[in-house]
Amino acid sequence: MSRFERMRGRLRRAYESGRETARTRRAAAEVEDAGVASPAAPGPPAAPGPPAAPEATVAGAASPAALHSSTVSRDDTEVPHALRIAAAWCWRLIVIGIVTWALIKIVGTISIVIIPLTVALLLSALLAPAVGWLLRARLPRSLATAVVLVGGLAAVVGTLTLVVNEFIKGVPELSEKSSEGVRQIQDWFKTGPLHLSDSQLDRYIDEAQNWINGNTERFTSGAISTAATLAEVLTGTVLVLFATFFFLRDGNVIWRFIVRLLPVAARWKVDDAGRASWATLGAYVRATVLVAFIDAVGIGIFLVAFDIPFAFPLAALVFLGAFIPIVGAFLSGVVAVLVALVDSGPGIALVILAAVVGVQQIEGHVLQPLIMGRAVAIHPLAVIIGIAAGVVLAGIAGALVAVPLIAVLNTAVRRLAARAVPDTPPDAVVVASQAP
Repeated sequence: MSRFERMRGRLRRAYESGRETARTRRAAAEVEDAGVASPAAPGPPAAPGPPAAPEATVAGAASPAALHSSTVSRDDTEVPHALRIAAAWCWRLIVIGIVTWALIKIVGTISIVIIPLTVALLLSALLAPAVGWLLRARLPRSLATAVVLVGGLAAVVGTLTLVVNEFIKGVPELSEKSSEGVRQIQDWFKTGPLHLSDSQLDRYIDEAQNWINGNTERFTSGAISTAATLAEVLTGTVLVLFATFFFLRDGNVIWRFIVRLLPVAARWKVDDAGRASWATLGAYVRATVLVAFIDAVGIGIFLVAFDIPFAFPLAALVFLGAFIPIVGAFLSGVVAVLVALVDSGPGIALVILAAVVGVQQIEGHVLQPLIMGRAVAIHPLAVIIGIAAGVVLAGIAGALVAVPLIAVLNTAVRRLAARAVPDTPPDAVVVASQAP
């Protein structure tokens, strides 16, 4: 055999040995990727020749770390898993906080529209059952809505008229008693523990008058802003009336339009959560009205029994204040205590204070669990925090809206997080595909 043929044989054997080694490595890699440990299948016998060189290994070197499904590079595997989870939570919370801050800014900018619409929603939730009764009596929807809205507006205007008339009648008498009360306070400053002299009292009164005179511009600008606020109130009132009418008449149509803007896969969940939230809002508003009425009647009975002036206006004030849970009825009842103090002295004022505290305790321990607990299950701590946040963000309007907003969000989140599939809407069309 010539030298050339021997060299060609060696090259062929080396080529076949390299191919077999590559096949073996490829099969082992496929088995490892599949997660199944099995011996490599025996390949065809290798041609005689020198064996393949073994892979080099370094003593004491650790095998490369496998990439986790949540990592994008080998550098991420060097970060502890708990720290990666905490970082993921942090940046997501930052994004949610930025979006929430932006929404609050937007709402604050268009609050002149948002607040009337929110009041209209609350009134619609309160008046919706009355519209339903008239619809079941075969009245047209527009007529039923107009009757309910006009009737509610007449009730509000009549109540305000009675309150204003009684207040106007009682102002002269209360002014005289207020002057007498001021003189009693001055006598107490002189004969009480302070022992102030006439000159000291006169000096303090002069300083108060000088402060009022020096801040006349501020009071004038406040009056101008009050006029602007009055215009905003009138505009908001008109918007509330129109929005309430259309919410009562076309609320279902408006809601279906909003739901159809969402992706098809999310419509049923959102529709179920929205209808459950609306039912919660209606139950909350009706329960709040009932609790406020009971508070007003309870405190009003004591005011009438002890012949306190402005009994009806004060009872109406308690009714309005009770729409702010836990603290509203008490704060409005304090006004009744002050009127009783000026009119009838400290003894009767203490009795009225005891009546206000007693009614407040009945509301908190009996009425709220019995009436409100069936409608909305919210922890008192959440109520207090919500009211405080509402006052900081939007004043009195925020305090009125905070608790119903929490109740609606609570119901909506619970429904959206539920795994149960909502019932099929009655107007849904289900198309079954035929098997091939």
